[in-house]
Amino acid sequence: MRTALMNYIRAGYSGIYVISSEETRFEAEAKSVAEELGHALLAWSATDGLVNTADGSVRDCRDPLDVLQIIGELPESSVVLLRDFHLFLEDPDPFLLRLMRDALRVGKTSGRVLIVCGCRLILPPELEHDMVTLEFSLPGRDALGVILDGIAESAELDKTTGDLREQLLDAASGLSSVEAEDAFALSVVETAGLSAVVVAREKARAVKKNGLLEICPTPGSLEDIGGLDLLKAWLNQRHSAFGAAAAEYGLPSPKGLMIIGIPGTGKSLTAKATAGVFELPLLKLDAGRLYGSLVGQSESNLRSAIQTIEAISPCVLWIDEIEKMFSGSKSSGSTDGGTASRVFGTFLSWMQDKTAPVFVVATANDVSQLPPELLRKGRFDEIFFVDLPDVDERSAIWGIQVRKYGRDPGLLSIDSLVTGSDGFTGSEIEQAFVDSLYVAFAGSREPTDEDVTHALSSTVPLSRLMADQLDGLRRWAQGRTRPATTPNTSQPKRRLQY
Repeated sequence: MRTALMNYIRAGYSGIYVISSEETRFEAEAKSVAEELGHALLAWSATDGLVNTADGSVRDCRDPLDVLQIIGELPESSVVLLRDFHLFLEDPDPFLLRLMRDALRVGKTSGRVLIVCGCRLILPPELEHDMVTLEFSLPGRDALGVILDGIAESAELDKTTGDLREQLLDAASGLSSVEAEDAFALSVVETAGLSAVVVAREKARAVKKNGLLEICPTPGSLEDIGGLDLLKAWLNQRHSAFGAAAAEYGLPSPKGLMIIGIPGTGKSLTAKATAGVFELPLLKLDAGRLYGSLVGQSESNLRSAIQTIEAISPCVLWIDEIEKMFSGSKSSGSTDGGTASRVFGTFLSWMQDKTAPVFVVATANDVSQLPPELLRKGRFDEIFFVDLPDVDERSAIWGIQVRKYGRDPGLLSIDSLVTGSDGFTGSEIEQAFVDSLYVAFAGSREPTDEDVTHALSSTVPLSRLMADQLDGLRRWAQGRTRPATTPNTSQPKRRLQY
């Protein structure tokens, strides 16, 4: 960021729009750049007016129109930082826009630079070609280390080193400088020391504030999944792909994985278990909150989410039911002004060009809603299709579910339950056993084979309700995806009930 800002000022750019919620940290960076280039830095706000950061002198021009009118009176080689000015550009007065364009034109010939710093991008079409846009990234490990040392010194603690320091920096990655400082300070208050657990907890709360991302605290395990042997083997083969040894070997970081299948077949569970295999934090992107009502808000939300994801990396990003996220990207833009297409394009570009070690796990139920550009090679490393569980998988699922609820599978006739649950998904098998637990609890006894069999017979599985869709999904997956389970050639293909 520092190099880019310096180059733009040297090249004579008169308008720079910086997207950042860290006003104080960016102002310090801008002041350092201005001093190195021999420029004066003046900071404007609607509350303080125009302040010369070198001597603290103030010029009373709190109205945004006033500060734009005096740009031509400022010394040459001046950098003017406009705080919160993006709010005046959201629904701009035509007179303000004209003054802004005039100030940028004057600045172009006199070495005066206007920098707008805002937490989101609000740039009217009239100014799009007059200003360059930069994103001020969240603090890296070096900057977080400085903050950590400052907190340790103020709390009169020994400087953290070794594994504890790395754990603290990992826990703070993805936080702003203010959030990191607060989290470190809170850990001192709560534990009389520095605790990575406290910092990670506060990061989970901070990331969840905007509703776009959520840090899942307890990644799952492949042991919780019945079957899917090919998919499990594929993940286990890559469990060390984010380590230093892989980088030294010249192995590129894996990009991601898409899992397609009907609901309840273990796609989401596999996404959670992927983070456990890689031993990385798991972030979930809420696609429903990505789209906003304001112009440009959706694109800004995605950029903000990507910035946080890359700051936390290496990590696993889980996007559940990704077809809902981009279902409108195939439209002409007549219904949403092309927002879905622009968001989709930004996401595709990031998937293709990202260098940060972020492994994306996307799940989908309805492939007809998926844009073809998302499925081509290069976006994801592999696409797996999860079918209904076969005999061996259902046997494993029954054992997992019975033990999950504290019962002994040996007390039930698992073979008969496997036969009776033909055509059931893993979720439906679990729900059938839960229903039998309710019946047994009401009778003050343990569940029996009869209770579970009755629950199965009372359930209409999705394989019957969605027979047409599942049959079409299987035909589509043939030759386009890899099976998640080794095909059982000795078992006849299950006939769907229509």
